[in-house]
Amino acid sequence: MRPQSLADVAGQDHLLGEDGALTRLIRSGSLGSLIFWGPPGTGKTTVARLLAHETKLAFVQISAIFTGVAELKKVFEEARGRRRTGQGTLLFVDEIHRFNRAQQDSFLPVMEDGTVTLIGATTENPSFELNAALLSRARVMTFRALDEPAIEKLLARAEAMEGKALPLNEDARAALVRMADGDGRASLTLAEEIWRAARPDEVFDNAQLAEIVQRRAPIYDKAQEGHYNLISALHKTVRGSDPDAALYYLARMFDAGEDPLFIARRIVRMAVEDVGLADPQALVIANAAKDAYDFLGSPEGELAIAQALIYVASAPKSNAAYNAYKAARRLAKEHGSLMPPKSILNAPTKLMKQEGYGSGYRYDHDEPDAFSGQNYWPDALGRQELYAPVERGFERELRKRLDWWAKLRKERGE
Repeated sequence: MRPQSLADVAGQDHLLGEDGALTRLIRSGSLGSLIFWGPPGTGKTTVARLLAHETKLAFVQISAIFTGVAELKKVFEEARGRRRTGQGTLLFVDEIHRFNRAQQDSFLPVMEDGTVTLIGATTENPSFELNAALLSRARVMTFRALDEPAIEKLLARAEAMEGKALPLNEDARAALVRMADGDGRASLTLAEEIWRAARPDEVFDNAQLAEIVQRRAPIYDKAQEGHYNLISALHKTVRGSDPDAALYYLARMFDAGEDPLFIARRIVRMAVEDVGLADPQALVIANAAKDAYDFLGSPEGELAIAQALIYVASAPKSNAAYNAYKAARRLAKEHGSLMPPKSILNAPTKLMKQEGYGSGYRYDHDEPDAFSGQNYWPDALGRQELYAPVERGFERELRKRLDWWAKLRKERGE
């Protein structure tokens, strides 16, 4: 059921449409080496095979999982032999990111001298997984997860080839498309299971479909990019005060088997970074959710995490404390050797008293308004303002307090 021409490939119009990137390369007559980056089941292998046919190159496919240095040398030698007879080679390397750095470097000479046109396929971000030298010699083409119309196109082609419709009602068919999770290969595998299970004239509904094929888990590798993409999306939706979108990403992460305590820790981080003192209760609730999950476990404890997520996403936002802390760290690095005013230092010895330690210190609780306004900064540095509360949430009150103390300090000449 693989497409027989590039025009048949579904869901990659940005690459293979009339003005697609690959279409333009083919028209130019200069393909060059490429990296195909995208989720499984989006057509990377198929497109590579069709490109070889389109450009009249010999198609050679290897997998980084099963290929070592000796096998690579043999492949390169065979490509050199073809080149001597006037035949070029398109070398397709599946899972190219699994080659180590030295193995990736071995491709450089044969790419540069034209022995092979390399197409490497990877599900991982090339920026992180591939050598800079390799990336500089290849153009990255991004394959997208198939949308619902593209999956429908694949299923319709399968039905045409089989000469029969899928035995599904309308709702069940829509559910099947969603179950594919953007993976064309998975959609065809699911279709095969349905045809195999159906009795003559039987039509499945949603519930029967789920029972037959079970539910295919979303594609998600906790150690790789899918993990970082979703936690990034979760954090940004919370920062953007969209609790509904945040719950959606939370559910996806739970569904994919993410560690709930990892998510709980991230929500604590969101509470201190993005809410801060605009709502000090956010940190309390985020920590309480972590403790509740520790106490209840899954699945009951997941609700506590969801509740904290809603609270933090709905809270007024301020990164003033976060920015103030970063500014303080920078200041400490630049002026970390300056001595504090002697007036605020203890004088446990006679010599230190003679040197002026503690001299002139004013005990704030004995001052009017419990505020002395004295200088606490190193004399050589002078007073600095690092924390700038926003006019949102509880920080409005903090702004009033700081302004009041600044007024008293000015009145008292400090």
